[in-house]
Amino acid sequence: MIRDAGDSALVLELEPRIDPAVNARAIAIAQAVRGHAVAGVRDVVSTYRSVAVFFDPLRTRLEAITRALEEAGRTPFAAAPSTAVAVPVAYGGDNGPDLPDVARAAGLDEAEVVRRHAGRAYRVFMLGFVPGFAYMGTVDEAIEMPRRATPRVRVPAGSVAIAGRQTGIYPQETPGGWHLIGRTRVRPFDANRNPNFLVAAGDHVRFVPVATLEEAGPGAAPAVREKPEIRPGGITVLAPGLLSTVQDVGRWGSQDRGVPVAGPMDAVSHRTANAAVGNPSDAATLEVTLLGPELRFEQNAVIAVAGADLGATLGSRPLTRNVVYRARAGDVLRFGARRDGARAYLAVAGGITTAPILGSRATHVLSAMGGLDGRPIAAGDRIPLSAGPLSAGATPRPRGPQGTYARHVALRVLPGPQDDFFDPSAFDRLERATFTVSSQSNRMAYRLTGGTVSRVDDGEMISDATVFGGIQIPPSGEPILLMADRQTSGGYPQVATVITADLPLAGQLAPGDTLQFRVCTRREALAALLAQEGPLVGLG
Repeated sequence: MIRDAGDSALVLELEPRIDPAVNARAIAIAQAVRGHAVAGVRDVVSTYRSVAVFFDPLRTRLEAITRALEEAGRTPFAAAPSTAVAVPVAYGGDNGPDLPDVARAAGLDEAEVVRRHAGRAYRVFMLGFVPGFAYMGTVDEAIEMPRRATPRVRVPAGSVAIAGRQTGIYPQETPGGWHLIGRTRVRPFDANRNPNFLVAAGDHVRFVPVATLEEAGPGAAPAVREKPEIRPGGITVLAPGLLSTVQDVGRWGSQDRGVPVAGPMDAVSHRTANAAVGNPSDAATLEVTLLGPELRFEQNAVIAVAGADLGATLGSRPLTRNVVYRARAGDVLRFGARRDGARAYLAVAGGITTAPILGSRATHVLSAMGGLDGRPIAAGDRIPLSAGPLSAGATPRPRGPQGTYARHVALRVLPGPQDDFFDPSAFDRLERATFTVSSQSNRMAYRLTGGTVSRVDDGEMISDATVFGGIQIPPSGEPILLMADRQTSGGYPQVATVITADLPLAGQLAPGDTLQFRVCTRREALAALLAQEGPLVGLG
């Protein structure tokens, strides 16, 4: 079955079970769809038992992607060659603090748990969560364990863990709810290594017990990044503000390895700022959230600020949004109080020139990737800029609409991709409620309060691909709206997905703001996107 995942993704679902044969078919279909080279396709991702295709709805026809999926699904396939990887693991003790609990629950001693865990080869069904995190199975049923009732805030990098009949290696320090039984120094992902990823979907992993962590691989600690040389020019960060990150259009093409897309929360404002200074839309900007930074230009530059009105000033001069200005070396750009919106975008002619990672400069903080060492800007940082000649902008001029952002918005949605987990009344509840963006919200997701949506089945869903704008419903019933930094896969069903044209409105919300959802049709979604695109094309 092919399901809509908003207006910019489709999901082909196979049999709803975790099975090597089903998974091999999903991997083969994904590979075949990539081979079709359909215009406008951004990503093709295989999961346990599905294939998600992400695309630009203005550059391709839905029928072309549907046809590619259907043809790939009908074509006989041979399983792709599999790489076998041995991973040395130090089990128990500080390296595996949950090993005693697993042993007690299984009625076995710790040595037997280790023997059973290390006694088989595990298939890599999919990668998700964070870059390089491989969902592997299947664990001996005697030692399977449900996820922890309360996830850990900090799971050390290299931790080997089990959940249900799955096992995996945490590539970096993250929160996590799996049971930790050991640790390795092998690194599943390294942005500076070739190849970047230890395994791919379809590979096999065997764990090899070793006595100490020092024996568990050569790459214990994350690579130490040398402090970059501070070159003349650029922008010096005098004060960082609340959260300012370098963003471009996002890191497309690697979601099948668990790499989040990231990119701007409000793509329209990002694009407007770039167009105003003569940049291509994929040039990197600085996304400024609520409380902005204080920045000193160390070189002459042509700049524009778009998006939220956060009271920007250049020296003593107030800046109007979407207007081009010339900054001189020594000028200081400051942001003041929030007037409307939540995120402003600073574009500089020539773009911000931080080093690209996997083809993108977009910052993703959780995986410490892109931008300035994968983190928000900090006082003392030097943001590198192009040293090229100044482009148009000697005379301030407006570029693009200068609307305001409301603190209550209606977001249009399309049902799915997992709307079969809900009865029809779920959409009535979704549309009737007024939700508030809670304080537990960030670039990954907004947690919404003010109403609940119940599921037909509260059982665990097989982890599947997630989409920007997907509305996940956890067992509590309180919706989670997935945003730009979402993880690439998740285990909560997505009842509906915000349409592409309304994602910029969602991206301008802050904690305390409110929203409602309105179900629409794909035709309405495409019409809204075309209407939005018209003024943007005129900026180019």
